[in-house]
Amino acid sequence: MQINQLNHVNLRTTQLETMIAWYQDFLGMTSGPRPDFSFPGAWLYAGDTAFVHLVGIDGEPGTGSEVELKLEHFSFSATGAEEFETRLRDRGETYRKSGIPEMNIIAINVWDPDGNHIHVDFQAGE
Repeated sequence: MQINQLNHVNLRTTQLETMIAWYQDFLGMTSGPRPDFSFPGAWLYAGDTAFVHLVGIDGEPGTGSEVELKLEHFSFSATGAEEFETRLRDRGETYRKSGIPEMNIIAINVWDPDGNHIHVDFQAGE
């Protein structure tokens, strides 16, 4: 067996509509086809791939992420770093920019409405 890439991330959320809007607005994803599961949710796509699966649960907004979440972050590779940073800055979104010089990567770290840490990696000097 050989693993080739991460297929998707599944996130449970008490604020499904807010999370859908955030992933669409800030990461440019689109809602797309999802099987007819017996629970609420959404699949968010970049191109033809559903990278983020959201599952709607009951509770207070953001509840559980600070205690139950064991995943420190997940990451996307992307292009358009300047455009992305401008979008975040113009909308007042909190972010942190860092880099891994030996890998020629600039990472822009963001947190979704539930507090999940995401970094979006860009090739330095793109």
